[in-house]
Amino acid sequence: MASRYRTNKRVVGADLYNEVRRNITDDPNWGWGNDKDWQAASLLAGNRILTEANPDLLIIVEGINWTGIPLDGLPHGRPTLTPVRTLSHTLVDPNKLVYSAHFYGYTGPNHSGAYGTGETHDARYQDLTRDQLFAEIDRSAQYVTTDGQHHTAPVWISEFGTGAEETDPAARAWFTNFTDYLVARDLDFAYWPLLGWKGNGRGDSWALLRYDPDGVRGGILDDPNDWRAAAWTRLIGAAGRTGPIAPSARWNMLDLGSTDAQPSLRMRARPDWDSGARKGVCPDGERIIGLAHTGNRGLCTTIGGPDLGAPGADITVVRDESYVRDDWATGYTKLQCPTGMAITGYSVRGATVSAILCTRPAGAALGTRARTLWFDRGDNRPANSTDGTGGEFASGAYKGQCNADEYAAGVAFTRRVGSSGTPDALLCTRLA
Repeated sequence: MASRYRTNKRVVGADLYNEVRRNITDDPNWGWGNDKDWQAASLLAGNRILTEANPDLLIIVEGINWTGIPLDGLPHGRPTLTPVRTLSHTLVDPNKLVYSAHFYGYTGPNHSGAYGTGETHDARYQDLTRDQLFAEIDRSAQYVTTDGQHHTAPVWISEFGTGAEETDPAARAWFTNFTDYLVARDLDFAYWPLLGWKGNGRGDSWALLRYDPDGVRGGILDDPNDWRAAAWTRLIGAAGRTGPIAPSARWNMLDLGSTDAQPSLRMRARPDWDSGARKGVCPDGERIIGLAHTGNRGLCTTIGGPDLGAPGADITVVRDESYVRDDWATGYTKLQCPTGMAITGYSVRGATVSAILCTRPAGAALGTRARTLWFDRGDNRPANSTDGTGGEFASGAYKGQCNADEYAAGVAFTRRVGSSGTPDALLCTRLA
């Protein structure tokens, strides 16, 4: 389908799946690595669309709409985009990623939206106060837009709505509060449904516009008694950011837990650079700035430059200590890039470090002043690393992260008794 509409420039995005939720027997999950893993499936689908069908499309990924059995006393809930905080998507073109979520007043953070059978005593969104509603949407969806995180991406509220015939004061208040939230957070949206039908005293009262069999229009633009009109008018008339948005530093995570993570078009076009190993490579133009001690995760960034994806960049695979110049991690095995090259990828066999991928920027020189950063016994990251420089890219694991004005030029590890060859230290080197 993506290929079919490639030449139609009015088709700008692909919403991969509508309302991912539990079936009769199984829940979707986020990052478990099995055949119910929505994060892995959507990442694969998004990258295949961009590399095989249409590189111009936005890739729209909805969060998980529902898990669990909706009975009091049993686990159940609406994760929405909360799992993105610790496991996000890194596409071959990171700027094509959009996350999305649906909100309706009669559903809730842990309420299925049912009445009668399947209804629990959990709160619906329309039961929340205005402040509680704002805080809940911030927590479950809008936080993704926070700048400087591995998950930073636009959030599109791709469904919300209510009925023109709604009389419940709580439902009406929810609609007003929710549209005010969209204005306050400057979030883009799609109302459901925009168009509906009417006739013989019946019709789709949720639709904003309704047409009868003769083509006569009714709805929010024509009915002075449509109570939704005031909130809707405020929403569509609100000022917001428009036009091109100034680019900012990118942060992306790599997860080699069960498979390769190579969102690099340049390396995908080349032969396998470490056959038999699981490989992680930053998107073109980014460099490794952080690694986890366990779990095989990494953090990439463009902050501080230079552009490592520019044509003419030199690439070297390092599998041994051939390029080690000083003993910066005594007693440890060290993989180090040639002088002036930055780590842009790494590979593992099981949990053990296998090789690093080094890149020299074209037309720019990197600095050489270096320091050893240990993280084998605890986190060692910049003070604001969870607030503006990457975020939590390996929850529950020790992490090492170079400063924003540094690049990683080497990684040290050990296979001594009690160790499994996972990263223990980084050689952090000044960019200039």
